[in-house]
Amino acid sequence: MLRAVLFDLDGTLLPMDTEAFISHYTKTLAPKLSEIVDEKTFLYALWTSTEAMVRSRDAGKTNETVFTETFLPIVEKTKEEIWPALDKFYEEEFPQFASLTSPVPAAREVIKTTLKAGLKVAVATNPVFPKKAIEHRLDWAGISDLPLDLITAYENSSFTKPHPQYYEFIAAELGVNPSECVMIGNDKQEDMAAAQVGMKTFLVEGHIIDRGEPQFPVSEQGTLEEVIEQIEKSRGIFQTY
Repeated sequence: MLRAVLFDLDGTLLPMDTEAFISHYTKTLAPKLSEIVDEKTFLYALWTSTEAMVRSRDAGKTNETVFTETFLPIVEKTKEEIWPALDKFYEEEFPQFASLTSPVPAAREVIKTTLKAGLKVAVATNPVFPKKAIEHRLDWAGISDLPLDLITAYENSSFTKPHPQYYEFIAAELGVNPSECVMIGNDKQEDMAAAQVGMKTFLVEGHIIDRGEPQFPVSEQGTLEEVIEQIEKSRGIFQTY
């Protein structure tokens, strides 16, 4: 029986060209910190630290800790020297990135429908960003005021997509078995990877990302509007009784 639904954010609840968004993010962020660290070094540190989070299998360290421990030695700065500038960027510059996204009413409706059905809801966005960056994107998607049960961010997560441990962590945090969950997303490698731990999967059409390999089972495929209908009718993989 279904007890929880996990939603990817970028490209799923918040339609966007993820590659273009990340490119704009890095090109905008690096110059803002150029007085503290040169752009080339900063970008190298950013990507190296992000890769370290993705590779990490240490349940005893949050992704934030892994990032910080990798990033600071490369830029040769203390947290006190560089973090205030990053905080300022997320407060003042990042909100302008909303123009790179295409919010849809169905995002709010599908969350409200899921909650109304008595199901637990997690926003399972890859936790390589700080919570403040994710909160902005939740706001753009029109769901920041809804009572979500879990939002994965680099502060509260120790694993990333597509690792099975990431999905096991979410199920444990929600107090459910992975087999009682459906993961909804647009990425065939990162989101459909939830099938590894026994979750059902729903591939959202519109901004599908497919790198070819590996391939994971896709339980169902369609639109957010179809998810809404299935939850309301307790049908297919969204059966609640």
